[in-house]
Amino acid sequence: MPTSVDRALTPMAFVRAMVAAYRERGVDAAGALELAQIPPGKVDQPNARITAAQMEAVSEAAMRELDDEGLGCFSRALPWGSYGMLARASLSAPTLGMALRRWCRHHGLITDDVALSLETVSERARLVLRPHRRPGPLTEFCVVSVLRNIHGLASWYVDSRIPLQGAQFPYAPPPHLDAYAVLFDGPATFGADEAAIAFDARYLTLPMRRDEAAMNQLLQRALPLTVRSYRRDRLLVQRVRQVLATQPLDAHNADDLAALLNVSARTLHRQLKDEGASLQALKDEVRRQRATELLLRTRRPIKQVAQACGFQNEKSFIRAFRGWTGRSPGEWRGEQLAQLVHVAEDARHR
Repeated sequence: MPTSVDRALTPMAFVRAMVAAYRERGVDAAGALELAQIPPGKVDQPNARITAAQMEAVSEAAMRELDDEGLGCFSRALPWGSYGMLARASLSAPTLGMALRRWCRHHGLITDDVALSLETVSERARLVLRPHRRPGPLTEFCVVSVLRNIHGLASWYVDSRIPLQGAQFPYAPPPHLDAYAVLFDGPATFGADEAAIAFDARYLTLPMRRDEAAMNQLLQRALPLTVRSYRRDRLLVQRVRQVLATQPLDAHNADDLAALLNVSARTLHRQLKDEGASLQALKDEVRRQRATELLLRTRRPIKQVAQACGFQNEKSFIRAFRGWTGRSPGEWRGEQLAQLVHVAEDARHR
């Protein structure tokens, strides 16, 4: 499940959950373990880990042998192709938001053990999973699998990374807590009433970018959806502008800004370059807009305007403003106000 296909990061606890599903059906899991090169003796080792490639191999083998894409998580098996059917049924939606709402609604048709919903509050969207039955030993595996599945599919639908703002889980922190930083790229909380992942609601407005041919190709090997890490973030430039505009004092440098966006500084620079943008150009754009608005609409001293725009001192603000307009902030303000007065007087005399 983690994004690295080479490092052993996936908790063996998820393999134990699959082995339990085999045991419940009276089937031997040895073949699936052998196919994934997982020694049976390591399955019960509490701290053991496997690679993403091994997780993909053992999961596919188990789904086919048990004819259950839910891998024992639900009270009845989900026959092979169930999740492909859900994905295909949402493909014709015009936007990601409509596709996810459709997917959640259709998921309730194949199992009523959990209820899935898409909720939005202000600028925050949440995919919520609520269990309808008493939590059991497979609760963690079920929650992680379903949320990773829908998150991966959502990213695939719009061909974009969808960074998470947070994730919550209805159980205590597991022994392999460190794996959650890889499974879900936002802060995780435990002991909640429901499971959920949260992200910027603007991703819901993105248009769907996949067609039937792409879906057919995906369904030939869909499991890597929960492994693949999308590099491109189609809303990154907008997200950077928003942070720079609303939290200028917290985003003085690339490291601070990257931390607010839950990415590394290196990733931030690379993805902006992929979008044909640069951090400095976006900073200048946002700061200039903020500065001109404050200079025209308020009587704040230049020093206060500089601070509100994220500059550490008045001198650096004046130097930057001259570079943008060829005038000092005071000169520009005076010229603009004089022009407004002139326009008002002309209008009055007409």
